[in-house]
Amino acid sequence: MQNLAPIALFVYNRPEHTRRTLNSLQKNLLADESRLFIFSDGAKTPADQAKVDEVRQLISDVTGFKSVKVIKDKENKGLANSIINGVTQLVNDYGKVIVFEDDLLSSKYSLQYFNEALTKYANEEKVMHIGAYMFELGDKKLPETFFYRIATSWGWATWARAWKGFEPDIDKLIGQFDKQKISRFSIDGTMNFWKQIQEFKAGKNNSWAIRWYASIFLKGGLTLNPSHSLVHNIGHDGTGVHSNIENTYKVKISQKVVKKFPTEIKENEQAHEAIKSFLKNRKGNLVKRGMVFIRQIRIKYFTKGK
Repeated sequence: MQNLAPIALFVYNRPEHTRRTLNSLQKNLLADESRLFIFSDGAKTPADQAKVDEVRQLISDVTGFKSVKVIKDKENKGLANSIINGVTQLVNDYGKVIVFEDDLLSSKYSLQYFNEALTKYANEEKVMHIGAYMFELGDKKLPETFFYRIATSWGWATWARAWKGFEPDIDKLIGQFDKQKISRFSIDGTMNFWKQIQEFKAGKNNSWAIRWYASIFLKGGLTLNPSHSLVHNIGHDGTGVHSNIENTYKVKISQKVVKKFPTEIKENEQAHEAIKSFLKNRKGNLVKRGMVFIRQIRIKYFTKGK
């Protein structure tokens, strides 16, 4: 496969997560033909410096790729600015990019999936994002891949033409929503996407991902997704900057090559119903929610430092 997309990997202060993420990326088909760019953010506080240094030591001699370039920031940009700047730089240079963060295990077929989709839909203006993660959906009769509105951020890819549509200004985004759009954006109220928008506006989060999803949604864009996840997030252990301790989004990584891609550029209604059902029922009943909460408290307060 010619003209492979560069891979952007964003790391900070989690050496073990970074090691596992790199290990699974190295096992990908096409890894040895792909350029890897590792963006290492600067320490936010003096307390973070030792772990940042440990990560930088780990990424100083990465092998298994066509080339490896490490970009170290002296100052702390934060995840959102790091990703926005890094993605912008690479799409400007290469026209497309594959994006990973430091807590994502991938199928060995992930890079193949991304590159095939990036080539197949390169000139389809409506297709703006390729995701590799998917919830464990109950409907086992979904097509191998499908188009949908949500832009997942755990392993993804895009083109320069689509990234130009990214609107970082939260006020400009909010101004384009009405009641009906808020409902569609939030998958009929089953997911807190609109709350994330409001929290960003209030300074309670610094999510690039919710602004990217909103940018795609407001342009009527679509995202390509696998019905069986090619990525698993290992960051839901309390170590992530923006993650809680939970197993709600735990998945079994698909170890099958993706062969079929949709020819019709439209949202898949069957997938919509399956995703809506998952989101509606993901937290379980009150008893299950209570057990999850207790487990989170136990992990948070009784296992730190062990």
